[in-house]
Amino acid sequence: MLAVTRLATAAVFLLVADSLGTAAAQPPEKLPRVGYLSPGSPSDPARLRRFEAFRQALRERGYVEGQNIAIESRWAEGKYERYPALAADLVRVKANVIVAVGGAATQAVQQATKTIPIVMSVVLDPVGSGLATSLARPQGNITGTSMMAPDIVGKQLQVLKEVVPNVSRVAVLWNPANPGSAPQLREAEAAARALRVQLQVLEARVPKEIDSAFATMTRERAGALVILADDICTNRRRQIAELAMRRHLPSVYGVREYAEAGGLMEYSFDPLEMEARAAIYVDKILKGVKPSDLPIEQPSKFELVINLKTAKAIGLTMPPSLLQRADRVIE
Repeated sequence: MLAVTRLATAAVFLLVADSLGTAAAQPPEKLPRVGYLSPGSPSDPARLRRFEAFRQALRERGYVEGQNIAIESRWAEGKYERYPALAADLVRVKANVIVAVGGAATQAVQQATKTIPIVMSVVLDPVGSGLATSLARPQGNITGTSMMAPDIVGKQLQVLKEVVPNVSRVAVLWNPANPGSAPQLREAEAAARALRVQLQVLEARVPKEIDSAFATMTRERAGALVILADDICTNRRRQIAELAMRRHLPSVYGVREYAEAGGLMEYSFDPLEMEARAAIYVDKILKGVKPSDLPIEQPSKFELVINLKTAKAIGLTMPPSLLQRADRVIE
């Protein structure tokens, strides 16, 4: 009797082990597929940290790549013209949901599919740029997170004004090809009127235009610089930081990695938190929630980062009150 019981137990064990093995060895094409479209390169440590924050947030919700989920990542390498083909490829591989990082990537995916759920991440102004009808009820197949608070660019200008109180002319570097740039520029113009400074608006649609923009702002004697958040600029953050430092231009940026690359200041959201929030949307959508039933979220926390090393290099003495308010000081 004991032998029979042992045999039965062994049989049950083998059956369970076999079923678990079958699940673990489930063909990749059977797994839910999550597309991830990034404006950057996987060789960029900052972009890779963001991607890893997204993957980690999925793991915390029980998703294991190769077992119960597959992630299809595509990287634009800083080239907006690659977006349509990369978006079409994610549609071709039949992704169940696509995460698009940034407004231009989201726009490309939205044009590629009207049925696959889209989770946008760190989009500047989804309503103002026409990607969604409203934050509360986005409609269609799109939802996600917006990095745009109502007055973030205005606060960036205020911070600059604290650093250089007598500044009268501020250069603004922006990319008109980014659907989220126009709302930022309108906000910058309104803030400039309130602060009584003149804006010098300069375009950088492609990386080669960055050098010429700096030559123009130098020739026309801009006293400070605001770089509107955009993936072209983010991918070239070291170049921009070096150009600003060479010209002794106090600058402020809307992405954390800029200050880490040598930029003077950053006032913005936490990008890693935004990537993690995108994973929460993916989880809900894979469990059956419609994108139109998930309101678009805006960041609730912003951070001020000051690169004191850069300040010293360009001969600036940072106001003690500003240093006390900083969330992080790079020395």
